[in-house]
Amino acid sequence: MYPPELVQPMKEDLTHVGFNQLTTADEVDEMIASSGESLLLVVNSVCGCAAGNMRPGVKLSLDNEKVPTTLATVFAGVDGEATAQARKYFLPYPPSSPSIAVFKDGKLAHFLERHHIEGGTADMIAENLKGAYNELF
Repeated sequence: MYPPELVQPMKEDLTHVGFNQLTTADEVDEMIASSGESLLLVVNSVCGCAAGNMRPGVKLSLDNEKVPTTLATVFAGVDGEATAQARKYFLPYPPSSPSIAVFKDGKLAHFLERHHIEGGTADMIAENLKGAYNELF
């Protein structure tokens, strides 16, 4: 567990642009069930690749004609119950922090694991996600 004061700015990096912060398993289930046509669900993290690549890339991806209708995030190492529940929806992918999931009609349609994030740039992540949005929505 990380101290709340340490992770709050990292959570706000996404919540300030419209992401719903999920902290319980029930919130994750409800978000996926009620997300409608599309959902972007981000597993946030304290790691450097989340700060340098993932969060900036996710935010850049929202500058696109087609974007998910619903945005949500869980925080690995902080909101353990929510993160564990979200990962059940990511199967068959193994647990990965950070990671990014795109759902269409309540089903996982696109997924970026940590190894896709830590080796890339924010622009590469954004372009990957924009491609998925354009194909799926």
